[in-house]
Amino acid sequence: MPWWLWGLIVVGALLVIVFVHDSVQKRHSILRTFPVVGHLRFLLEKAGPEMRQYIVADNDEERPFNRDRRRWVYATAKQQNSYFGFGTDNEIDAAGHITIRHSAFPLGREVPDDAPIPCGKVMGARRGRAKAFRPASVVNVSAMSYGSLSGPAIEALNRGSHMAGCLHNTGEGGVSAFHRNGGELVFQLGTGYFGCRHPDGTFSMERLVETVSSAPVRAIEIKLSQGAKPGVGGLLPAAKVSPQIAAARGIPVGRDVRSPSRHSAFANVGELVDFVEETAAATGLPVGIKSAVGQEAFWTELAQHMATTRLGPDFVTVDGAEGGTGAGPLVFTDHVALPFWRAFSVVHRAFGDAGLTDDIVLIGSAKLGFPAPAVLAFNVGVDMIGVAREPMLAIGCIQAQRCHTNHCPTGVTTQNKWLARGLDPSSKSVRLANYVIGLRRELLRLADACGVEHPGLIGADNVNVISPSGQLEAADRALGMRRAHTHSPARIAGLREAVRAEATVNASAAQRQKKGER
Repeated sequence: MPWWLWGLIVVGALLVIVFVHDSVQKRHSILRTFPVVGHLRFLLEKAGPEMRQYIVADNDEERPFNRDRRRWVYATAKQQNSYFGFGTDNEIDAAGHITIRHSAFPLGREVPDDAPIPCGKVMGARRGRAKAFRPASVVNVSAMSYGSLSGPAIEALNRGSHMAGCLHNTGEGGVSAFHRNGGELVFQLGTGYFGCRHPDGTFSMERLVETVSSAPVRAIEIKLSQGAKPGVGGLLPAAKVSPQIAAARGIPVGRDVRSPSRHSAFANVGELVDFVEETAAATGLPVGIKSAVGQEAFWTELAQHMATTRLGPDFVTVDGAEGGTGAGPLVFTDHVALPFWRAFSVVHRAFGDAGLTDDIVLIGSAKLGFPAPAVLAFNVGVDMIGVAREPMLAIGCIQAQRCHTNHCPTGVTTQNKWLARGLDPSSKSVRLANYVIGLRRELLRLADACGVEHPGLIGADNVNVISPSGQLEAADRALGMRRAHTHSPARIAGLREAVRAEATVNASAAQRQKKGER
C-alpha cells in the first residue's frame, strides 16, 4: 500500500476521533454542534489579536460589545485569567470615559467567595407588600423569554442564577419548565399576558395568581416597552409555537401569536397605578414596571400621581435604547427611545422631584454588566442592575447577531433542536454563576479601593466622567442628576444597613461552620 494512502487513513482516523469527541463533549457548544470544523473558530479567535492589529480592527471597535468586553466576560465565566497586559489601550481622556478616584487608604478586606452585594432597599416596603424582601444581589439576570431563547439556555440561566444567588427575570413568555431549576424569578407581565391570559388574549388575574403560586416568583414586572424595540409589538410564528412554549404561554400549539404594542388592561397613568395595586393585592408580591424612555411627560405624571395617592409601583426598571435581546425593526433599534444614561436621568429627576427616590427600587438595564459602567450606575442612583446580553455571552454567545433568524450557532437564541442541543445547561449554568459572582467581586474590589464597603457608597465626587471639553466632572453633574437625590441621607443609611445585615449573616454562617467542624 503506498505511503500516501496510509497517510490518508491516519488523517481520516484522526478526523473520526475528533468528530466523535466533539459530538459527545459538553464544554463547547460550537464544537458539539459543528464537530471538527468548529475548531477553526477557536483558531481564528486565538490568532485574532495579531490579525486585528494589522488588517482588521482594534479591541474597542466592534459593536455592540467590543473585543475587550467580550474577552472579559468569557474569561470571568470560565474562571480564567481576566487580566490585561501592557497597560490600557483605551483613550482615557476621551469624552465619556469613566474615571474612578481611589482612596489612599483602601479597606484591604478580602472578598468572600460568593461576593455578596445586597440591595440597599427593601422591595415592596413602601406599600407594605405582604412578600416584601431585600434582594440579595444588586446584579440580576434581566428579561429574556423562553421562545426568544432556547430551553437549554433558559435552564442554564436559571440554574446559574440559583448558584449565584441572584434573581432571574422570566421575560414576557411565561414560566416554563426550564425556569423551574432553583433560581428565584421575577415574572414579567407583557402585553400578550402570556401565562396569565384568557383564551381571547385579555388579562386574567386568576391565571396570574396560579402561575406565580406555582413557581418561586419574588416579584412581578409589568413591561410597558423595551429598549430593543420600544413601542412595537411582536409576532411568534406558528412554526415556533411548540407544545412546551404553548404550555408556558397559555396559547394554542402551532398558531401565530401576536403581542400588541400596548396593554389592554389599562390605558392611562391612573389605570396603570390601579392595575399595579390590584396585582399586588392579589399576589402579595412587590409589583413594578419596566419601560424604555420616550416622552418625559409620562414620567412626570406618574411620579406626581404616586406622590399624591401614595400608591403605585414598588420598583421601576429603566431600559436604555442600547438594549438588544429582542430583535426589532432597524429604525426602532437605532432611533426610538433614549439611551440609558439620558433615560435614567429623566426618570430619576421625575421621581426625585416628587420625593420618591428613597421609597422605590430603581433598576437599570442596558450594557451595564461590566464593572465601570455598573459603578457609574450605582453612583447616580441605580439600586440594582439587570444584565441580559452579558449572561448570553457567559453561556456561549459569540455575538454572531443571528438572534432573529433561528440559526444561532451556539444554541442560545434558537428553537432548532440540533443547534440547541449543543448548549449543555450543566456546564453553562456554572459559567453564568461565575460571571455574576465575578462582576460582583470586581464591584467589591472597586468599592474597597475607594475606602467603602458597597459600590453604592462610593462618594459622589469619586466617580467622574470626561466631559466633551476634556474636563473631569462628577458623574451626577455630568449626567444632569441632583446630588440631593442620588446621595440622599436615607439612601446612604439604607446601603449601610444592608452591609451590616450581610455582615451579620456571614458571621452567623461562619460560626455555624466552626461548630460543625468541631
